[in-house]
Amino acid sequence: MKKLSTLLAATAVVTLMAGSAWSKTLVYCSEGSPEGFDSALYTAGTTFDASSRTVYNRLVEFKKGSTEIEPGLAESWEMSADGTEYTFKLRPGVKFQTTDFFTPTRELNADDVIFSFERQYKADNPWNKYVAGATYEYFSGMGFPELIKSIEKVDDLTVKFVLNKSEAPFLANLGMDFASIYSKEYADKLQADGKMEMMNQQPLGTGPYTFVAYQADAAIRYKANPDYWGGKQKIDDLVFAITTDAAVRAQKLKAGECHIMPYPNAADVSELQKDENLTVLKEEGLNVSYLAYNTLVAPFDKPEVRKALNMAVNKQAIVDAVFQGAATVAKNPIPPTMWSYNDAVEDDKYDPEAAKKALEAAGVSNLKMKIWAMPVSRPYMLNARRAAELMQADLAKIGVEVEIVSYEWAEYLKLSSDKARDGAVILGWTGDNGDPDNFLDTLLGCTAVGGNNRAQWCNKEFDDLVKKAKLTPDQAERTKLYQQAQLVFKKEAPWNTIDHSLVFMPMNKKVSGYVQDPLGIHRFDGVDIAE
Repeated sequence: MKKLSTLLAATAVVTLMAGSAWSKTLVYCSEGSPEGFDSALYTAGTTFDASSRTVYNRLVEFKKGSTEIEPGLAESWEMSADGTEYTFKLRPGVKFQTTDFFTPTRELNADDVIFSFERQYKADNPWNKYVAGATYEYFSGMGFPELIKSIEKVDDLTVKFVLNKSEAPFLANLGMDFASIYSKEYADKLQADGKMEMMNQQPLGTGPYTFVAYQADAAIRYKANPDYWGGKQKIDDLVFAITTDAAVRAQKLKAGECHIMPYPNAADVSELQKDENLTVLKEEGLNVSYLAYNTLVAPFDKPEVRKALNMAVNKQAIVDAVFQGAATVAKNPIPPTMWSYNDAVEDDKYDPEAAKKALEAAGVSNLKMKIWAMPVSRPYMLNARRAAELMQADLAKIGVEVEIVSYEWAEYLKLSSDKARDGAVILGWTGDNGDPDNFLDTLLGCTAVGGNNRAQWCNKEFDDLVKKAKLTPDQAERTKLYQQAQLVFKKEAPWNTIDHSLVFMPMNKKVSGYVQDPLGIHRFDGVDIAE
């Protein structure tokens, strides 16, 4: 047993991170700060790890290490024959967390479920705009406002979702982070006290861990929820030690200052694997990294310009330099491990001379552009600055002058969604539910323009195919539609698809019960650490 204050050298966070001398503490060296703690407002995995996957639950959950749905706060459900009605039977006796800032007086009921969803799409709901600029980006980008006709309370433990149309991925979508269930009683108290903004600062849910405190850009502390419906966790104190530099995360792990770290530098993996005190998990990532052009801004509004720029970039060199081979060059917007992947698609070949001629044929000369480089490591892009520098050098060879820009992570995500944004942005995606729709519609659909669709690309042919696939229950037919959509995507080139990466997860050998997740989720329920 180690007192947490002995694990970390940063004196500024000792008070925040100090656990009981008799408690079992696990320290996770997270890669960045959360944008907030209301997961419905955001789309970043860093934020989900710190909020929805620790503090909250959903009606349905993904089995650990799987994309298979299992009961969560709903112990069972029924679907109508036409697929437009889902009736959920809530698990009885589920308690909301008791914290220093709120003590619940009742258990979970249908009112909490209805509140959690209606606030995201009803403009007259007082919680719809409680945070300045709130858009409920995921809920909106996936078309939920148009999909949901009503949510009805049958009784205290029964809720019915009535849809305007059948949608094949609907149930899987309810296992995603934006569908986390919140306490209406807590929300009502915050509203009555004039402190609605605290919903995004002091989260309270039904999940395995209770939020204790957050010191910005330094640490987040949680404690095991003693009333958790799934059973109290073996870890008493869970700490996210925010460490943005991957090399520093690796140093902390080797020194015993943290027990688990995500997204090591590719160059550090071999050394971590050789450390007798560590275990390094590895799996194929359900991910893609891309460079998204703003297709609303000239000259990136022309497919021939975008394809010319794509031909100028040596993607294999990026994979070699950034991932040291632990990734593959991407040609499609979905990973090859996902059903409906179209291997017949031909990638834009690396050909600087052809790229230069194509730009000239498009009437473009003396082009100056910005490339946005992410400030954090993500599984799909470990070092965006390095990738941007390689792109910058490649594009210079065809006469394109590139300026590399970056911002703090939350600001980066916000600004990169702007329809007037200049240049091209490096971003990526790890699938949230194992369905191709979660990539193709969420990232490239017309309803996601101004949100997750960083290319601001709305193509009717593509969108019609993807929307039709949503309505089709037969997976074989959906596969055909998605494969056609990938052909349209490649012809129009709103992105330069960069890579699909392997994901490494180093941890202390004393840690047990941690399961690597294909959805990129970092979950600590069921995790233990030896004394």
